[in-house]
Amino acid sequence: MPSLSEPRRPRLLPQNRKLRHLKGLSLRNLSFEPVQLRTADDVALNRSPNKLGALKEAGQLHGSRSSDNLRQDALRPERSRSQPPRRTSLIAASTSPALKHKRLKELLDDTLGDAFFSLHVNGFDEPVYVSETRERSANFNFQFFELASQGSSVSRSCQFVIRVWARRQKQTTWTFLLEELVDLRELKFIGTLLNRQYPQNALIFHLEDGVYSFDFPTRESGPRNAPPVATSSYNALMKLANLESSIEDAMRTQQRIMKQINDILNDSTTDAPDVAEQEVALAQKYVAMQQRTNRLTQARRDELQESLRKRRAAIATGRELQEKVDEDIRNNRETLMAAKQLLEQTQQQIRGQRRRICSELADIFPITPVPNAPPLSFQICNVPLPNSTYDAATARTLNEDVLSAGLGLVTLLTRHLQLYLSQPLLYPLYHHGSRSYAKDDISLLTEKGGSRREFPLYLPRGGSTALQWRFEYAWFLLNKDIETLCTSQGLKVVDIRHTLPNLKYLLYVCSAGSEEVPARKKGGVRGLWVGRLKGRLSAVPSLLDGEGSSAAGSRRGSSDSDLAASQHADALRNAIAKSNGHGNTNSNGHGNGGDAADMLRSHDGDLGLPFATGDVKFSLRTKGLRENIAG
Repeated sequence: MPSLSEPRRPRLLPQNRKLRHLKGLSLRNLSFEPVQLRTADDVALNRSPNKLGALKEAGQLHGSRSSDNLRQDALRPERSRSQPPRRTSLIAASTSPALKHKRLKELLDDTLGDAFFSLHVNGFDEPVYVSETRERSANFNFQFFELASQGSSVSRSCQFVIRVWARRQKQTTWTFLLEELVDLRELKFIGTLLNRQYPQNALIFHLEDGVYSFDFPTRESGPRNAPPVATSSYNALMKLANLESSIEDAMRTQQRIMKQINDILNDSTTDAPDVAEQEVALAQKYVAMQQRTNRLTQARRDELQESLRKRRAAIATGRELQEKVDEDIRNNRETLMAAKQLLEQTQQQIRGQRRRICSELADIFPITPVPNAPPLSFQICNVPLPNSTYDAATARTLNEDVLSAGLGLVTLLTRHLQLYLSQPLLYPLYHHGSRSYAKDDISLLTEKGGSRREFPLYLPRGGSTALQWRFEYAWFLLNKDIETLCTSQGLKVVDIRHTLPNLKYLLYVCSAGSEEVPARKKGGVRGLWVGRLKGRLSAVPSLLDGEGSSAAGSRRGSSDSDLAASQHADALRNAIAKSNGHGNTNSNGHGNGGDAADMLRSHDGDLGLPFATGDVKFSLRTKGLRENIAG
């Protein structure tokens, strides 16, 4: 069995090679010497239709030979390929490398170039195919093409003319390189492009069954010892060829007969009565179509008129509603302005009242620095409180009771601030003096039972580690509540462990402002602390007389407030009289007021009331729920 390296045999016989079998073209060893000066009369190209025409108009193509003057009987003209003289390399021995590189580059530029070709068939003024332009090379492999879709005069032709144009690298003009009259029947089968020494400007033709050329003898391999394959006979192939020719002749005959029939029909005339009847029928058809169109148009017109009527009614109704709305807007504009002013005044009053309340809370719970202590060491109501740190050093300077009392005061102040600042706490605080505690209802805790979510704000007894952790976690929850209040007011907390500094900073910011702080309303409730006077006061009528006079001197409220005040006064009078055993009062509800006032002044220190000092007058009023500290 022959090896794969051996040349194969062509499948097409020389007499059967046609232009439709040509698939591609290659050019080897591009050379511009000697330059064959030729011209071309091509006008249109495949990719650039006016390329050849532009070249001819610019005078870039030289020569004056036309394709009509080619010798049809010459298969291939002889090309002059003069061999250049042999050069010696002794001169280049003393040449510098830079000069050698320059010469090699010039030689390379002279050798390389751009090229494209065109195919021409006898009987056609235009080229049947124009290739793409290949750039900067000496060996060109042009793109394959397909000519089987051309007409029979092109696809069945076995002779054609190929023209090649080339251009050097540094030139802008195209040069007519060569022109060959090719007869596909005279081509020589070479099988492969490898291991070949090609001459200058060698043309390689790619057909369906292999590669062909002019310059090499035919290389064919012997018949292979292969099993016989069933093929068609020569007679069958000839029948198919004859059948194809017959079909093509029949198609041409059909086209010719159709053309003759059309010419006869155009030249012949029709009788006048037949034409008139046809015109009448056509006119009636047009009239019927127009009548149907008129009916449809009238129905569409009625629909549009009804739609316009409904739209006019809707527009009228909308205008009435719009006028009514405009009138309502005009009527309510003054009300809106008054409501806006009232809202602004209310907001200003709320801000002012918050400032006043925070200022008074800062006075009630004074947070001052601890003397002779490190920075950020503060005390509340003269009770020192460290910054979330209770270690051995703190335990030596601060006992457990003082720490619990300080945390209780902070808890009370924080509970009040959440109400006045309208900011609910994430972790509720429960004030019970020095036994206050915090509750965590949102964290995921491992302990079971609802009571485990209450964390004490006082040190445990016995030094339990678990209770110590619960105390530190409660302190952390208290700090988080303070941070929540600071964030609601737009304050940034640097360190949440600074309990009193953060609280003092919050009170300072909430009580700051350039506007005037509103004054307290006169009057207030004094019955809140009366229960603590049970067993101490004996002169109830005198106290009631004092409250009545204070109430008379203060601002009068509504009738409901006065009625509520009288009811509270009666209830308070009866309760104190029963507790002290003095039920004798005069008809006006007043008794000995001097003894009650003296009793109040003597016991104000024991009661611990911040407003019951000196000769301050008290009143019993329910409106405002505020104590009279201004007198």
